[in-house]
Amino acid sequence: MTPARREPEHMANESLPGATTIDDAEIEKFSAMAAEWWDPFGKFKPLHKFNPIRLGLIRDRICEHFGRDRHTKKPLEGLRLLDIGCGGGLVCEPMRRLGAEVVGIDAAERNVKTAMAHARETGLDIDYRAMTVEALVESGEAPFDAVLNLEVVEHVADVDLFLGKSAQLVKPGGLMALATINRTFKALLTAKIGAEYVLRWLPAGTHDPRKFVRPDEAGRALEAAGMTLEAVKGVKYMPVLDSWRVSDDASVNYMIFATKPAAPQGAA
Repeated sequence: MTPARREPEHMANESLPGATTIDDAEIEKFSAMAAEWWDPFGKFKPLHKFNPIRLGLIRDRICEHFGRDRHTKKPLEGLRLLDIGCGGGLVCEPMRRLGAEVVGIDAAERNVKTAMAHARETGLDIDYRAMTVEALVESGEAPFDAVLNLEVVEHVADVDLFLGKSAQLVKPGGLMALATINRTFKALLTAKIGAEYVLRWLPAGTHDPRKFVRPDEAGRALEAAGMTLEAVKGVKYMPVLDSWRVSDDASVNYMIFATKPAAPQGAA
Protein backbone atom coordinates (compact mmCIF):
# COMPACT_ATOMS: atom_id res chain seq x y z
CA MET A 1 0.00 0.00 0.00
CA THR A 2 1.40 3.42 -0.97
CA PRO A 3 0.76 6.80 0.63
CA ALA A 4 -2.12 8.69 -0.99
CA ARG A 5 -1.25 11.50 -3.35
CA ARG A 6 -3.01 14.84 -3.29
CA GLU A 7 -4.50 15.29 -6.74
CA PRO A 8 -3.64 18.51 -8.60
CA GLU A 9 -6.39 21.06 -8.96
CA HIS A 10 -5.63 21.72 -12.63
CA MET A 11 -3.66 20.20 -15.47
CA ALA A 12 -0.44 21.45 -17.02
CA ASN A 13 -2.06 22.75 -20.21
CA GLU A 14 -4.60 24.89 -18.34
CA SER A 15 -3.93 28.58 -17.75
CA LEU A 16 -5.99 29.50 -14.72
CA PRO A 17 -5.82 32.91 -13.05
CA GLY A 18 -3.58 32.68 -10.01
CA ALA A 19 -2.30 29.20 -10.87
CA THR A 20 1.01 28.60 -9.14
CA THR A 21 3.53 25.86 -8.56
CA ILE A 22 4.69 27.39 -5.27
CA ASP A 23 4.22 25.64 -1.95
CA ASP A 24 5.03 28.37 0.59
CA ALA A 25 5.79 25.89 3.38
CA GLU A 26 8.38 24.14 1.19
CA ILE A 27 10.04 27.43 0.25
CA GLU A 28 10.29 28.44 3.91
CA LYS A 29 11.72 25.04 4.83
CA PHE A 30 14.61 25.26 2.38
CA SER A 31 15.19 28.97 2.98
CA ALA A 32 15.92 28.14 6.61
CA MET A 33 18.72 25.79 5.51
CA ALA A 34 20.17 28.01 2.76
CA ALA A 35 23.47 28.73 4.51
CA GLU A 36 24.33 25.02 4.66
CA TRP A 37 24.17 24.15 0.96
CA TRP A 38 27.94 23.83 0.51
CA ASP A 39 28.69 22.02 3.76
CA PRO A 40 29.36 18.38 2.73
CA PHE A 41 28.79 17.24 6.31
CA GLY A 42 25.71 19.36 7.03
CA LYS A 43 22.02 19.05 6.25
CA PHE A 44 22.69 18.58 2.54
CA LYS A 45 25.23 15.78 3.03
CA PRO A 46 23.01 13.26 1.14
CA LEU A 47 22.94 15.54 -1.92
CA HIS A 48 26.74 15.86 -1.86
CA LYS A 49 27.03 12.06 -1.87
CA PHE A 50 24.32 11.71 -4.53
CA ASN A 51 25.62 14.48 -6.76
CA PRO A 52 28.47 12.70 -8.61
CA ILE A 53 26.28 9.86 -9.91
CA ARG A 54 23.47 12.10 -11.11
CA LEU A 55 25.89 14.62 -12.64
CA GLY A 56 27.60 11.86 -14.60
CA LEU A 57 24.28 10.49 -15.82
CA ILE A 58 23.06 13.94 -16.87
CA ARG A 59 26.33 14.78 -18.62
CA ASP A 60 26.33 11.50 -20.53
CA ARG A 61 22.68 11.86 -21.59
CA ILE A 62 23.18 15.42 -22.80
CA CYS A 63 26.32 14.42 -24.69
CA GLU A 64 24.56 11.47 -26.29
CA HIS A 65 21.55 13.58 -27.27
CA PHE A 66 23.58 16.42 -28.81
CA GLY A 67 26.34 14.24 -30.25
CA ARG A 68 29.08 15.51 -27.93
CA ASP A 69 32.22 13.71 -26.76
CA ARG A 70 31.87 13.40 -22.99
CA HIS A 71 35.62 12.87 -22.61
CA THR A 72 36.51 16.39 -23.72
CA LYS A 73 37.21 19.09 -21.13
CA LYS A 74 34.08 21.11 -21.91
CA PRO A 75 31.63 18.80 -23.70
CA LEU A 76 28.63 21.07 -23.06
CA GLU A 77 30.18 24.19 -24.57
CA GLY A 78 27.70 26.11 -26.72
CA LEU A 79 24.65 24.65 -24.96
CA ARG A 80 22.29 26.75 -22.83
CA LEU A 81 21.08 24.99 -19.68
CA LEU A 82 18.43 25.82 -17.06
CA ASP A 83 18.50 24.37 -13.54
CA ILE A 84 15.05 24.76 -11.93
CA GLY A 85 15.10 24.79 -8.14
CA CYS A 86 18.85 25.31 -8.22
CA GLY A 87 19.24 25.66 -4.44
CA GLY A 88 22.79 26.65 -3.56
CA GLY A 89 24.17 25.78 -7.00
CA LEU A 90 25.40 22.22 -6.45
CA VAL A 91 24.47 21.31 -10.03
CA CYS A 92 24.86 24.68 -11.74
CA GLU A 93 28.56 24.94 -10.93
CA PRO A 94 29.62 21.55 -12.39
CA MET A 95 27.47 22.16 -15.49
CA ARG A 96 29.18 25.53 -15.99
CA ARG A 97 32.60 23.88 -15.61
CA LEU A 98 31.55 21.45 -18.35
CA GLY A 99 31.09 24.45 -20.64
CA ALA A 100 27.35 25.09 -20.59
CA GLU A 101 25.88 28.57 -20.31
CA VAL A 102 23.87 28.14 -17.10
CA VAL A 103 20.79 29.85 -15.70
CA GLY A 104 19.72 28.76 -12.22
CA ILE A 105 16.36 29.72 -10.74
CA ASP A 106 14.91 29.14 -7.30
CA ALA A 107 11.79 30.47 -5.61
CA ALA A 108 13.72 30.93 -2.34
CA GLU A 109 15.73 34.14 -2.52
CA ARG A 110 18.08 33.02 0.27
CA ASN A 111 19.08 29.98 -1.78
CA VAL A 112 19.86 32.19 -4.76
CA LYS A 113 21.97 34.56 -2.67
CA THR A 114 23.94 31.59 -1.32
CA ALA A 115 24.48 30.29 -4.86
CA MET A 116 25.58 33.70 -6.14
CA ALA A 117 28.06 34.17 -3.30
CA HIS A 118 29.61 30.73 -3.86
CA ALA A 119 29.87 31.28 -7.63
CA ARG A 120 31.72 34.54 -7.00
CA GLU A 121 34.13 32.74 -4.68
CA THR A 122 34.86 30.10 -7.31
CA GLY A 123 35.03 32.54 -10.22
CA LEU A 124 32.15 31.01 -12.17
CA ASP A 125 29.85 33.08 -14.38
CA ILE A 126 26.35 31.74 -13.65
CA ASP A 127 23.07 33.60 -14.15
CA TYR A 128 21.13 33.07 -10.90
CA ARG A 129 17.61 34.43 -10.47
CA ALA A 130 15.11 34.34 -7.62
CA MET A 131 11.95 33.43 -9.51
CA THR A 132 9.42 30.70 -10.25
CA VAL A 133 9.25 28.58 -13.37
CA GLU A 134 5.93 30.15 -14.36
CA ALA A 135 7.44 33.64 -14.01
CA LEU A 136 10.31 32.62 -16.29
CA VAL A 137 7.83 31.37 -18.89
CA GLU A 138 5.81 34.59 -18.67
CA SER A 139 8.99 36.66 -19.09
CA GLY A 140 9.33 35.42 -22.66
CA GLU A 141 12.73 33.87 -21.97
CA ALA A 142 14.16 32.00 -24.96
CA PRO A 143 13.93 28.21 -24.50
CA PHE A 144 16.92 26.17 -23.38
CA ASP A 145 18.82 23.25 -24.90
CA ALA A 146 18.55 21.36 -21.60
CA VAL A 147 16.30 21.85 -18.58
CA LEU A 148 17.04 20.14 -15.26
CA ASN A 149 14.36 19.38 -12.66
CA LEU A 150 16.28 17.67 -9.86
CA GLU A 151 14.59 16.87 -6.53
CA VAL A 152 12.02 19.61 -7.13
CA VAL A 153 8.71 18.05 -8.17
CA GLU A 154 8.16 16.50 -4.73
CA HIS A 155 8.15 20.01 -3.26
CA VAL A 156 5.81 21.90 -5.62
CA ALA A 157 2.10 22.63 -5.16
CA ASP A 158 1.01 21.22 -8.54
CA VAL A 159 3.18 18.65 -10.33
CA ASP A 160 1.32 18.77 -13.66
CA LEU A 161 1.36 22.55 -13.87
CA PHE A 162 5.02 22.64 -12.87
CA LEU A 163 6.13 20.11 -15.47
CA GLY A 164 3.95 21.73 -18.12
CA LYS A 165 5.59 25.10 -17.53
CA SER A 166 9.03 23.51 -17.39
CA ALA A 167 8.45 21.82 -20.75
CA GLN A 168 7.69 25.19 -22.31
CA LEU A 169 11.27 26.18 -21.50
CA VAL A 170 12.78 23.30 -23.51
CA LYS A 171 13.55 24.29 -27.08
CA PRO A 172 12.49 21.97 -29.93
CA GLY A 173 15.13 19.25 -30.13
CA GLY A 174 16.08 19.86 -26.48
CA LEU A 175 16.23 17.62 -23.43
CA MET A 176 14.80 17.57 -19.91
CA ALA A 177 16.20 15.61 -16.96
CA LEU A 178 13.97 15.00 -13.95
CA ALA A 179 15.01 13.41 -10.65
CA THR A 180 12.65 12.67 -7.78
CA ILE A 181 11.34 10.03 -5.35
CA ASN A 182 8.81 7.33 -6.22
CA ARG A 183 5.59 7.06 -4.20
CA THR A 184 6.01 3.49 -2.95
CA PHE A 185 6.00 1.82 0.43
CA LYS A 186 9.73 1.13 -0.01
CA ALA A 187 10.37 4.84 -0.59
CA LEU A 188 8.31 5.71 2.50
CA LEU A 189 10.47 3.38 4.59
CA THR A 190 13.83 4.42 3.16
CA ALA A 191 13.62 7.98 1.78
CA LYS A 192 11.34 9.26 4.53
CA ILE A 193 11.51 7.19 7.73
CA GLY A 194 15.02 5.81 7.23
CA ALA A 195 16.68 8.98 5.90
CA GLU A 196 14.99 11.44 8.28
CA TYR A 197 14.36 9.54 11.50
CA VAL A 198 16.69 6.52 11.60
CA LEU A 199 19.90 7.55 9.81
CA ARG A 200 19.17 11.28 10.26
CA TRP A 201 20.63 12.08 6.85
CA LEU A 202 18.00 14.80 6.43
CA PRO A 203 16.16 17.06 8.87
CA ALA A 204 12.84 15.60 10.01
CA GLY A 205 10.05 16.94 7.82
CA THR A 206 12.18 17.42 4.70
CA HIS A 207 9.81 15.29 2.64
CA ASP A 208 6.07 14.79 2.62
CA PRO A 209 5.57 11.24 1.27
CA ARG A 210 2.12 12.19 -0.01
CA LYS A 211 3.90 14.42 -2.53
CA PHE A 212 6.22 11.72 -3.89
CA VAL A 213 5.58 11.17 -7.60
CA ARG A 214 5.37 7.88 -9.49
CA PRO A 215 7.24 7.64 -12.82
CA ASP A 216 4.01 7.04 -14.73
CA GLU A 217 2.49 10.23 -13.28
CA ALA A 218 5.50 12.34 -14.18
CA GLY A 219 5.63 10.68 -17.59
CA ARG A 220 1.99 11.45 -18.36
CA ALA A 221 2.46 15.09 -17.37
CA LEU A 222 5.54 15.41 -19.60
CA GLU A 223 3.83 13.74 -22.56
CA ALA A 224 0.80 16.01 -22.12
CA ALA A 225 3.22 18.93 -22.36
CA GLY A 226 4.62 17.71 -25.69
CA MET A 227 7.68 15.83 -24.43
CA THR A 228 8.78 12.36 -25.54
CA LEU A 229 9.97 9.98 -22.82
CA GLU A 230 13.38 8.49 -23.59
CA ALA A 231 14.44 6.66 -20.42
CA VAL A 232 13.68 6.03 -16.75
CA LYS A 233 16.70 5.17 -14.61
CA GLY A 234 16.75 4.15 -10.98
CA VAL A 235 19.44 5.54 -8.68
CA LYS A 236 20.15 3.18 -5.81
CA TYR A 237 22.03 3.62 -2.56
CA MET A 238 24.54 0.88 -1.71
CA PRO A 239 24.92 0.91 2.11
CA VAL A 240 27.93 -1.42 2.21
CA LEU A 241 29.88 0.89 -0.12
CA ASP A 242 28.21 4.08 1.17
CA SER A 243 27.73 5.16 -2.43
CA TRP A 244 25.12 5.45 -5.18
CA ARG A 245 24.87 3.72 -8.53
CA VAL A 246 22.57 3.75 -11.56
CA SER A 247 20.12 0.86 -11.38
CA ASP A 248 17.07 -0.66 -13.06
CA ASP A 249 15.32 -0.35 -9.69
CA ALA A 250 13.26 2.87 -9.75
CA SER A 251 11.24 2.03 -6.64
CA VAL A 252 12.84 4.80 -4.55
CA ASN A 253 14.99 7.37 -6.37
CA TYR A 254 14.73 7.65 -10.13
CA MET A 255 15.51 9.93 -13.06
CA ILE A 256 13.49 10.53 -16.21
CA PHE A 257 14.96 11.83 -19.46
CA ALA A 258 12.57 13.31 -22.00
CA THR A 259 13.05 15.19 -25.25
CA LYS A 260 11.03 17.73 -27.18
CA PRO A 261 10.58 16.84 -30.86
CA ALA A 262 12.63 19.00 -33.19
CA ALA A 263 10.81 21.60 -35.23
CA PRO A 264 10.13 20.52 -38.85
CA GLN A 265 12.69 21.77 -41.33
CA GLY A 266 11.65 25.09 -42.77
CA ALA A 267 9.39 25.90 -39.81
CA ALA A 268 9.59 29.44 -38.51
